Amino acid sequence: MAALRNGSVLSTLRRCLRAHHQRPGGGVIHYSVQHGHLHLIVEAGDRAELSRRMQGLCIRFAKALNKLAGGRRGKVFADRYHARRLGDPTRVRSALAYVLLNHRRHACQRGRELPSGPDRFSSGWAFDGWRDVPGAGRPRAELARPTTWLLQRGWRRAGLISVEEVPGAARARAP
Repeated sequence: MAALRNGSVLSTLRRCLRAHHQRPGGGVIHYSVQHGHLHLIVEAGDRAELSRRMQGLCIRFAKALNKLAGGRRGKVFADRYHARRLGDPTRVRSALAYVLLNHRRHACQRGRELPSGPDRFSSGWAFDGWRDVPGAGRPRAELARPTTWLLQRGWRRAGLISVEEVPGAARARAP
C-alpha cells in the first residue's frame, strides 16, 4: 500500500471512523495519519472492549484500503496496535499533543521547516483545546465524543496545547 498521507486515504479513514463509532461506549476521540501508520486516542471501558474496537476498526479500514487500491487483497497492517493507558491529566495532555502535532515532530526529526497550524491529516481542527488556534473545535462526524472526565476536561489542568509545540522535542532532535 502506498503512503497513507493522501486525501483518498484520509476520506476512507473518516468514513470508516464514522461507521465505527456508531456503536455505544466510546470510540476514536482524535487521530492523525502518518506515512505508514495511524495514531489514535481511543476511549474504551476495559482492555477487552479496546481490543474488540481496534480489531473491528482495523478490519473495516483494511478492507476499505484494499478496495481503494483497486481490489487488492491481503494483509494491510504489519502488526497490531500498541495501547497505553492514560491515567492522569498530564499523560492525557501529552498524548493529545503527540497525536495532533506528530507532523511537527517528524519535520523536526528530519531538519525540515516546521509546519504551522493543525495537521490536515489529523482531527486537529476538531480539537477545542488549542491555546492559539481560533476557529478550531468544530465537531467532526467521524469522532466519538469523550465520555471520561480526563478526556473531556481533566487534561486541561496540565495546560492548553499550543499548535507551535513539538512533542518530545528533546528526543526528536537527538541523532
